[in-house]
Amino acid sequence: MFNFSSSTSIVVQGVLFTLIAGSVITWTLILAKSLQVWLIRKQNVRFRAAFWSAPDFKSAASLESHNGPAFRVATVGFNALKDIDSNSANDLQHFGDRQEVLERALRQQIQKERVTRESGLVVLASIGSTAPFVGLFGTVWGIMHALTEISKTGSASLDVVAGPIGEALIATAVGIAVAVPAVLAYNFFLRRLKTSSNNLDDFAEDFITLSRKATFRKNVEAVAASTEKSVVHSLKGAIA
Repeated sequence: MFNFSSSTSIVVQGVLFTLIAGSVITWTLILAKSLQVWLIRKQNVRFRAAFWSAPDFKSAASLESHNGPAFRVATVGFNALKDIDSNSANDLQHFGDRQEVLERALRQQIQKERVTRESGLVVLASIGSTAPFVGLFGTVWGIMHALTEISKTGSASLDVVAGPIGEALIATAVGIAVAVPAVLAYNFFLRRLKTSSNNLDDFAEDFITLSRKATFRKNVEAVAASTEKSVVHSLKGAIA
């Protein structure tokens, strides 16, 4: 290991081990979040293709064998519409008109999906922002004790100074090396999170529009059926 004094070696080595642990956590999160982003994108593309290929809104409600944020948002929307139409729910969660209840249900589910996607980002941000300062602390501590040892020897030649100070600077280099991937990964995944959330918002708006059209068509068909029934009844009365 490095040629520090015993107290310096313990502190600096502790800093280095801390930074190495932070690097392991960073790369573990990068791999896990990358897999999550790839899987969610695949699930959303597959479900949206099936959703928009459905012949009507009712058929879209019966889609199965899917997963992912878009599917869960749609499922929550269909369940909310089912509860509203059945008049089986008389609580505050279903208080309001049809569109308000649907919008609230979709918004809550989108927020849940966002919270799930945010997991791990705080850790990446924390490592990215603190790693350089942790490394700098190790460097300052190492240089301080290296200079103390140099003063004891009474020699300030390059051979005496370069070794201990150079070894102390390694902590700063390691801190930067740990921070850069964490910051880059945080920015990338945050951007993907915003894009995914915007896509879910757009899908929710489309879902609400389709639900209104389906309800309007259902009401028109009901009115037409009622009118036809009334006409038939009137004709029967006139014939009789």
